[in-house]
Amino acid sequence: MIEFLQQLINGLAQGSIYALIALGYTMVFGVLRFINFAHGDVFMLGAFAGLYTAPSLLKLCGGGPSFPGAAAVLLAAMLICAVIGILIEKLCYRPLRDRPRLTVLITAIGVSLFLENAGQYAFGADPQSFPEIITDRALEIPESWGALSALTLTVGQLLVFGVTFFLLIGLRAIVRHTRTGMAMRALSFNPVAASLMGVNTDVVISFTFGLGSALAGAAGILTSIQQPSIDPLMGINIGLKAFVAAVLGGIGNIPGAALGGILIGLLEALVVGYINPSYRDAIVFGVLILILLVKPSGLLGKPEREKV
Repeated sequence: MIEFLQQLINGLAQGSIYALIALGYTMVFGVLRFINFAHGDVFMLGAFAGLYTAPSLLKLCGGGPSFPGAAAVLLAAMLICAVIGILIEKLCYRPLRDRPRLTVLITAIGVSLFLENAGQYAFGADPQSFPEIITDRALEIPESWGALSALTLTVGQLLVFGVTFFLLIGLRAIVRHTRTGMAMRALSFNPVAASLMGVNTDVVISFTFGLGSALAGAAGILTSIQQPSIDPLMGINIGLKAFVAAVLGGIGNIPGAALGGILIGLLEALVVGYINPSYRDAIVFGVLILILLVKPSGLLGKPEREKV
């Protein structure tokens, strides 16, 4: 039972990362009905944004690892990734908005390859050590908790849980209780009617890309805290798994993306703990095939009819 609970903790921490990235996929799909395959590379850029801004920001916040310094690095990475996401949408996707979806899809793959190769050129192909922005250590669980005191919970995992929960609450508040969020929902439901009612579609779409990219940037920092080795190709595998999470939960459904991310993280942890770590990726992508065969709309998604 203790081993099972430990795997649940590890799975929830990794699933929280997947959930943050999957939200970017699902928001863009909800508004534009296409998959932004460059989103995983924005996650990578968030990690490198933290790498280069951390020394200066930590110095401003006292000079060593600290929670204020970590918060500053997190916010800086989110802001940089939001700007990058807006630029990607404006330069690469907006001119193709009226083109066939296949054209936009191929462009998204091209943008992804461009970011990966540009990252290798700018940052170098070798892995780099992420600076210590907080002291990641195991928390001491009181012995009075009995067998639960044998569990291992780190500061990094606790930070992942807290930041993810805060960002999910903030995202829900934006989508449900702001005029921009209302415009996002209107655009997702009927773009033509939203435009006729005065919604500035360009602004709303740019905001959606920026918001999703900011969440990916946060995921890049949270991942780097726990696995302090980053490289320009780190977004490929984790981006694909986040896409699987978005499909599992129901692409275009925000709660579904969060649920899918948590489930994929738990599945990975259980496979690593009880089957074989070598089968982790195969089983995750097998789940994608199974979902597409059995319930293509995902767990919380609704089937949509398309005119042909």
